[in-house]
Amino acid sequence: MNTEKVLKRALGGEFLTAAEGIAIFREVPLPALMEVAHEIRMSKHPVKEVSWLIDRNINITNVCVSQCKFCNFCRRPKSPDAYITTTEQYKEKIEELIALGGNQVLLQGGMHPALGLSFYIGLFMELKSSFPNLKLHALGPPEIVHIATLEDMTCEQVLNALIEAGLDSLPGAGAEILSDRVRKKISPAKCSAAEWLEVMKVAHRLGLTTSATMMFGHVETMEERIEHLIRIREVQHQKPEGATGFISFIPWPYQDAGTLLKEKFGISNSVSKQEYVKMIALSRIMLPNFDNIQASWLTVGVPTAQLCLHAGANDFGSVMIEENVVSTAGADYSLDIEQMQQAIKDAGFIPRQRNQQFEFLND
Repeated sequence: MNTEKVLKRALGGEFLTAAEGIAIFREVPLPALMEVAHEIRMSKHPVKEVSWLIDRNINITNVCVSQCKFCNFCRRPKSPDAYITTTEQYKEKIEELIALGGNQVLLQGGMHPALGLSFYIGLFMELKSSFPNLKLHALGPPEIVHIATLEDMTCEQVLNALIEAGLDSLPGAGAEILSDRVRKKISPAKCSAAEWLEVMKVAHRLGLTTSATMMFGHVETMEERIEHLIRIREVQHQKPEGATGFISFIPWPYQDAGTLLKEKFGISNSVSKQEYVKMIALSRIMLPNFDNIQASWLTVGVPTAQLCLHAGANDFGSVMIEENVVSTAGADYSLDIEQMQQAIKDAGFIPRQRNQQFEFLND
């Protein structure tokens, strides 16, 4: 395959095929791939600015029926350390967030077998009543499918009810790899790839801004990574005119410390720092209809994430005031507000604080 011609087509914004994506990943040297990805990034964002935000992850509960093999966070309902976050805890955490200049929370947790739609409606309404300017970036497709199953409702009915209760945007959680072969191996109780994608299609029809993610470096093949990119690209292509759809793509490598996937099945994180940068570049090239790509400093470290800013990424994500899921599997990097901005400056870019809608704030 003539990879030079393929990259020229990518620079023209064309959708590459799976075979072309695999060819450029395997055959094109990293510096050349980074150069093309960076050129595409700069065509979308001509100013050398990198966005970042202040938000806080708050876990609704650590009880989950999914029992994913890569997760150290979840607990069974009768575990002694199982919990559901209380109203007082939410208020304390949100007040700390606001004091630091943030106004958005990422609300996620396990698929609790006893928490139905009324619980989430009540929670969202209470939080919005106490903090009217708070933005709720909450749940994800697996939770939506889980709630719909518990309530014998459609996912559209669930999403409509949550939007009315105060849901502002839907994270791309639980995507892992959008291949059912992979999902059956690492997260067999979670929604299927088709269900994940369908929830996002519905969310886009309802006007919800969403994001897409990918956790890679475990049991998937390169072909399945490419399949994942093409499937989210197609959903983005199908979004209604005027809808934001997927506002960003966030890929990160599987964190393996102490996980069942590693301890019982011997599956370790296979992603080198070089490969992560190359996946960022490939993502920018394969996803011409995505405006924003985030480098996951939390899972790969600041120096690697800084290099990603020259390989197609234009977003550095959140300062992560609180994170309890991937950190339990070995992601132990941290940045405060000043360090976040300095890291972006040191990479040669201008830091710009944003909100979940990727609107720059006064800074």
